[in-house]
Amino acid sequence: MTETTEFDTIAAISTPPGEGAISIVRLSGEQALTVAQQIFKGKALSQCASHTINYGHVVDPQTQNVVDEVMVSVLKAPKTYTREDMVEINTHGGIVATNHVLQLLLSHGARLAEPGEFTKRAFLNGRIDLTQAESVMDLIRAKTDRAMQVAVNQLDGNLSHLIKNIRQEILDALAQVEVNIDYPEYDAVETMTTKMLLEKATTVRKQVQQLLATANQGKVLREGLATAIVGRPNVGKSSLLNHLLHEDKAIVTDVAGTTRDVIEEYVNVRDVPLKLVDTAGIRDTDDKVEKIGVERSRQAITAADLVLLVLNNSEPLTAEDQELLNLTANKKRIVILNKTDLPVQLDDAALKQKVPADDVIAISALTTNGIDQLEGRIAQLFWGGIDNSQSTTLVSNARQIGLLHQADQALGDVLQGIADGMPVDLVQIDMTRAWDLLGEITGDSYQDELLNQLFSQFCLGK
Repeated sequence: MTETTEFDTIAAISTPPGEGAISIVRLSGEQALTVAQQIFKGKALSQCASHTINYGHVVDPQTQNVVDEVMVSVLKAPKTYTREDMVEINTHGGIVATNHVLQLLLSHGARLAEPGEFTKRAFLNGRIDLTQAESVMDLIRAKTDRAMQVAVNQLDGNLSHLIKNIRQEILDALAQVEVNIDYPEYDAVETMTTKMLLEKATTVRKQVQQLLATANQGKVLREGLATAIVGRPNVGKSSLLNHLLHEDKAIVTDVAGTTRDVIEEYVNVRDVPLKLVDTAGIRDTDDKVEKIGVERSRQAITAADLVLLVLNNSEPLTAEDQELLNLTANKKRIVILNKTDLPVQLDDAALKQKVPADDVIAISALTTNGIDQLEGRIAQLFWGGIDNSQSTTLVSNARQIGLLHQADQALGDVLQGIADGMPVDLVQIDMTRAWDLLGEITGDSYQDELLNQLFSQFCLGK
C-alpha cells in the first residue's frame, strides 16, 4: 500500500511515565492540527511551516487556566512518521501536567491511541514494511550497541531489500515458466524450463539459508543469551557475576551456601547480551531453603543456552565437580578454573581430556586476571563464524525466522519435485508458495489478525 489511508485522529504520551525534563504528547491524523490548536495559545499551527517547533502555552478552554508552557512541533503530511499530519507537544516532564494535556486533547476530538498504533499507521500508509515496523520495537529494546545497530539496519530497510530481491528472482523465474508454457511447440521447452527452475531454486534457497544461518545470533541479540553460572558452593560464582556486571550485585562471603536463590541480571559482554543467572551452589544439603535453591540451579542448567561452570583451581576435583561436568556435558559451556591466585591443586590435564582446551579458562575473580580471555571466548562462541560487521543483516524476529524456514522448505520441495520428474506446472506451485511466504515477512501479504497481534506488543505512543 502506498497511498495514505484516512483515519481518525489519535493521541498518546510517547515518553515513559514519571518525572523528567520533558514529556511528549503526540497526535496523528487529519485533524491533528485542529485538535491541538483548540488547547494551544500561540501561533496558528495551520500557518506554521512543517517541521518547525513553536513556543506557546497549553490552556484549558473551559477555565482559561494555563496548564503548561510548551513547545509544539508541527509535522505536516506526507513527510511524517505516519504520513499523516502530526503534532508533538513538548511539556515539562511531570505526571500531572502531561496527563492534563492528554486529557484536554481527548476531550477536544482526539482518540487515545492503541499500543503501536502510530507505527501501524506508518505501515498501512506505506511508509515502512513489516520488517521495519518490527525493528522499531527491537531498537527500543536493544540491550547492546550491536543489537541497536542490527535494528537500525532493519529500520533502514536492509532486510527488506534482501527479501524483495529474492522475491524478484523467484518472480522472474515464474514469469519465464509462464512464457515457456505458452509455447509448447518447441520440443526442448520442458527441459529448458526444468533446468532454469533448478538453477533458480538452488540459488534462491542458498540466499534464504544464509539468512537463516544468522537466526540464532539475531534471536540472542534480541532476547539475550541465557547464561547459567554454576558450580559447587564457594568456588566464586557470585564474584564472577559481580565482575561481569561491574557492580556488587551478589553477596560474596567465605561461607558456603551464601547464594540460596537464582539471581538474574543482563550484561553486555563484547556486544553479546547475556542474561546471567547466578545459581545456588549444587551440593547435597539438609537445609530446606538451600535444597530449593539447588533444585532451581539444576533447572537453570537445563534452560541455559550457555553454561559457565566454575571450578576451584586451588582444590582437587570433587565428586560434586564431576557430577556437574557430567550434567553439563551436552550443553554449550565454558569451564572456568577460578582462584588462580592460590596454589594450584586441580589436575587440569585430566580435565582437558574431557573438555576441549579452548573451553577451559583460568581466572582469578579476586584479581580479575583472565576475565578478558573469558569475555573473548564468550564472544567467539556466540558469533561462531558469522560476520560481526556493522553492515551484516541478521534475522532476529521469531515470526520472520518461522517464515524463512517455511520458504526454505517450499524451495526444497521444488528441488525434490524436479528430481522426481514432476511436471513443471506442479513444481511451479511450490515456487509460488515460497514467493508468497517471503512476502509475508515484509507484509506484502498479511492478515488483520497478524497486524493486531504484532502491534499490540508495542508500547503506547509508538
